Amino acid sequence: MNNGNENKPFNDGIAHKQNIEGFPKTRGGRLPLPIKLIGYFLFGSFILMLLIGLVGNFLFD
Repeated sequence: MNNGNENKPFNDGIAHKQNIEGFPKTRGGRLPLPIKLIGYFLFGSFILMLLIGLVGNFLFD
């Protein structure tokens, strides 16, 4: 496929909308490092608590 035609408007209405409002960028956005670290900490601690609870349930039940 040719990536040059990906954002080419197919009529005047779409072209006007793209000129006035713009269109989303095709590259994915990246989160800043502090937000990534907070996400890693939250999801990591959630998974760790889940595993500790599961192991503790089998050991002490």
